[in-house]
Amino acid sequence: MKLPRTTLIVILLALGLGSFVYFYEIQGATEREEVKEKQQQIFSFTADDVQSLKITTQKVNLTLERSGQSDKPNWLIKTPILEPANDAVVSYLMNLLVPGKSDRSLSVPPNQKAEFGLDRPQITINISLKNQKSHQLILGKLDFNRRFLYAQVDPAIKTNGNTDVLLVSTDFENAVNREISEWKQPVDNSQQKSTPSPDQPTPAEKK
Repeated sequence: MKLPRTTLIVILLALGLGSFVYFYEIQGATEREEVKEKQQQIFSFTADDVQSLKITTQKVNLTLERSGQSDKPNWLIKTPILEPANDAVVSYLMNLLVPGKSDRSLSVPPNQKAEFGLDRPQITINISLKNQKSHQLILGKLDFNRRFLYAQVDPAIKTNGNTDVLLVSTDFENAVNREISEWKQPVDNSQQKSTPSPDQPTPAEKK
């Protein structure tokens, strides 16, 4: 049985519309979500890619380097002292850097950096990777709601003359603004054996 021409056109239009909906709404949504996630991601490297961190704050100028040993500590303080680093503290910072995301970004002229506290940043983190590449995170003022920090990632001037300013978690401030003593590996007192006091009798001397 031969279908009328108008019916055939309707069927073809329906198939075309169905294909459009599928590719745009299903496959397109997945691709748009991936792009959105990529835009929100601060850095694309992994924790294992990082070889060293140089942290500059108002309190300390600190350099951390991966120890390269299988046993702890995983990180060493190289400057201003040479000591094992507190792995828990370094891991806290790494967990912010690696999966960290920006809430949103602003495109601003370079002469407005001072408004965001980026002309004299409170924190600068220089990241060196094992593949010899490097990245930089600059942290400025809190935003007006005091919920985010203004930040720059690998600062660069765009073709329109502006620069990107991100809003990142205030957890970065908590992770980095520490005294040097907090970056040091804690002393493990569990390995120290207690000895009886000379003034107290040993169990063998008790009656």
